[in-house]
Amino acid sequence: MPRKTTLVSVVAATRSYEAWVGRQVPLVRADVAFKHEQMALAPFPFLRSTFYRWVQLWPETCPELAKAPMVLAVGDLHTENFGTWRDTEGRLIWGINDFDEAFPMAYTNDLVRLATSARLSISAGSLVLTPRAACNAILEGYRTSLEHGGRPFVLAEEHHVLRRDASSELRDPVRFWTAMADLPPARRPRAEPVALLSRQFREGEDQRYVTRRSGLGSLGHPRIVAIAEHAGGWIAREVKELVASGAAWAAGSSGTVPIHYPTIVRRAVRCADPFLEVRSRWVLRRLAPDCSRIEFTVARLPVDQTDLLRAMGAETANVHIGSGPRRIAAVSADLASLSPDWLKVASRAMERATIADYVEWQRSQRI
Repeated sequence: MPRKTTLVSVVAATRSYEAWVGRQVPLVRADVAFKHEQMALAPFPFLRSTFYRWVQLWPETCPELAKAPMVLAVGDLHTENFGTWRDTEGRLIWGINDFDEAFPMAYTNDLVRLATSARLSISAGSLVLTPRAACNAILEGYRTSLEHGGRPFVLAEEHHVLRRDASSELRDPVRFWTAMADLPPARRPRAEPVALLSRQFREGEDQRYVTRRSGLGSLGHPRIVAIAEHAGGWIAREVKELVASGAAWAAGSSGTVPIHYPTIVRRAVRCADPFLEVRSRWVLRRLAPDCSRIEFTVARLPVDQTDLLRAMGAETANVHIGSGPRRIAAVSADLASLSPDWLKVASRAMERATIADYVEWQRSQRI
């Protein structure tokens, strides 16, 4: 579907969005500049960086799907928004690990965005599936999880593909802690995040405060890490300042907007991360070699990548189920009414819209 002429350029949208964010938190300008560079590298990092633009393009490009039944959605979902953590039993858990942009949206938003990111991964060569196969795997996992009421991903006896990929991420604790030790010190850290971090350590454990760059969508948000030696080894905690979802910006909100992060995590079908907390506008988490994002590092065969995308679809349903039985009944009914190739068609349309914006952004950075 052609883009409406009323939509402003991606450059103007970015300027407006960053001004909006800057009224909520003190932006780290060096990180924002780095984010702009990453956005110009390739379509996939551009997609990861620009959820605020996605929510402008989404109703313009897929107007009927944008009217589908609403859930408390992840919003900024993509194939690199999945990782591992340890639950209260010490078990390794896999699932969605970033809910910064959570917002009430059509359930189709998360599925189309996930499928669009898969398409971009196919174009980049990190996925070897066809777009049709990728979309079918996502939908199969989503439908099956809805039908069975959801189930957390515990990487023990089952999910051997996920477990194998997660084990590669655990690879070398020495390398992980060496990299943490090399992070630059935090200069004049604010009192609020320091107070939140200091409560995570025992009396007598001296914390060192450092800064790090991570992710793309939230680059520029204040982020502080505390590292300390604990019982013969290193531990680390991080706090990041949250802002309202970019979906609120796209809707024209200028007032106080609730942050949905703690609600979506609490309601989802999942084994909780005991170290994950949201305090006021700060999200607090444990950093460790086994708390990391999972990429397509080991799953190179089509059958393994199909399993991963099916799991991503199922985990998306695990999160949507938290919106309650009535909402999910409406989602299931709507899903059954759609054509078999709806996700393939919609993700292709959003891929084209995203690439058009990426090209425009890349041009603007060369001027």
